[in-house]
Amino acid sequence: MTPPIRILLVDDHPVVRSGLRAMLAGQPDFELVGEAATGEEGVAAARRLRPDVVLMDLQLGPGMHGSEATRHIVAMGTPVSGPRVLVLTTFDTDADIVAAIEAGATGYLLKDAPSDDLHAAIRSAATGASALAPSVASRLLGRVRTPRATLSPRELEVLGHVAAGLSNRQISKRMFLSETTVKTHLVHIYAKLGVDSRTAAVAAATKAGLIRPS
Repeated sequence: MTPPIRILLVDDHPVVRSGLRAMLAGQPDFELVGEAATGEEGVAAARRLRPDVVLMDLQLGPGMHGSEATRHIVAMGTPVSGPRVLVLTTFDTDADIVAAIEAGATGYLLKDAPSDDLHAAIRSAATGASALAPSVASRLLGRVRTPRATLSPRELEVLGHVAAGLSNRQISKRMFLSETTVKTHLVHIYAKLGVDSRTAAVAAATKAGLIRPS
């Protein structure tokens, strides 16, 4: 008999965890081995429980971001063995998608996905196969097709701080960069988005779904 897929659930909302727990309960090949409410707890639980698949939210309160937790968890395994991380979130902006995929996430689904899609994604992730929500797949494909409008992960991070109202000096301290480097990133961002100001860059990136509305 094939052993069940061991699943760890990481989400800071108890109601969401309860709903997901119910969605997983009816699947005979699934075993929910643990739950965590923060990124730090998720990393510790993954190290202790060694699940096959981790269902990871991205926004986990003031502590460790889901992408960072993903990076730590993926580092525990090897290219051919788990744990695999399947992001399950409400956000599908380029900044969130790129950060999660670069951190090593095997899949990326939105929380409004049908239960059948979630079950299939978990089974795919357990085998190491990728599972992407259609909107996420189209965004990634769009980044490949239109590289001029594609911002690098670092540029997305800089623009996110700009959207939050941080000055160049504050961004440089937050990202451990020189102010000159921050300004260089902004020049590249302006060129890629076809704008000439911070406000216009934030507006264009928000409209394009590159960053979340502030």
